[in-house]
Amino acid sequence: QVQFVESGGGLVQPGGSLRLSCATSGLIFSFYSMAWYRQAPGKQRELVAGIISGASTSYADSVKGRFTISRDNAKNTVYLQMNSLKPEDTAVYYCNTLPHKKYWGQGTQVTVSS
Repeated sequence: QVQFVESGGGLVQPGGSLRLSCATSGLIFSFYSMAWYRQAPGKQRELVAGIISGASTSYADSVKGRFTISRDNAKNTVYLQMNSLKPEDTAVYYCNTLPHKKYWGQGTQVTVSS
């Protein structure tokens, strides 16, 4: 059974940084492209950043230059370094494969507020 366990969220002031982690199990991690998604209150879930099994990455325009996605295939873990955070980055952040599977983890809440 596929599992995604996200962590690292919290409350941060505008301009601050957070590093999210997502531990996965139940899949051959290195075979998959992985991604981070987010869902803000009242909005649809959106794709934030993706990483191919090698090192190729892609980002939503809203986070380009501020967020960095990375992966450690030995640890079956994907990361999201978030810098220069803005209030509009407030959301629950999820990891999943790219394209995503039907199952989602619990996500991790990121709140950017002064």
